[in-house]
Amino acid sequence: MKQSSMVFRFLAEPTDVNFGGKVHGGVVMKWIDQAGYACAAGWSGHYCVTISTGTIRFHRPILVGQIVEVSAKIAHTGKTSMQIFISVKCGDPKTQAMNETNHCIINFVATDQAGYPVEVPTFVATTEEEKRLEIYAIKMKEISIQAESLLQTP
Repeated sequence: MKQSSMVFRFLAEPTDVNFGGKVHGGVVMKWIDQAGYACAAGWSGHYCVTISTGTIRFHRPILVGQIVEVSAKIAHTGKTSMQIFISVKCGDPKTQAMNETNHCIINFVATDQAGYPVEVPTFVATTEEEKRLEIYAIKMKEISIQAESLLQTP
């Protein structure tokens, strides 16, 4: 049975911070990509490549020493693609009370050893949360396609 979700938990380290003393946004984006990849590869059983990342909304900073939780969940699948919902939370390791710092949708395509796309198992949303995330992922994909078309020259 394929695993549709993955959670990474670790402490934010001094090497993760920017000049302002907060965890650098680029480091958080790396964590998002890593958790997304692990989820996509686990679901598809193949090597996966990042195709795009939807809007990443940063709500609060992550501080050194806080526990960080990066959750990745399959939200929607196409023929060869997977849309993964990523939520990043942080909190005090002593209390384990977590607050969301940001979230996004990241898109992956499964590939064979030669780099060609391969089919992925279909994800069927069953819980209310899964159904809500799937609607969100589909809407974000539509918005992305619409926005991308604005850059095309006539």
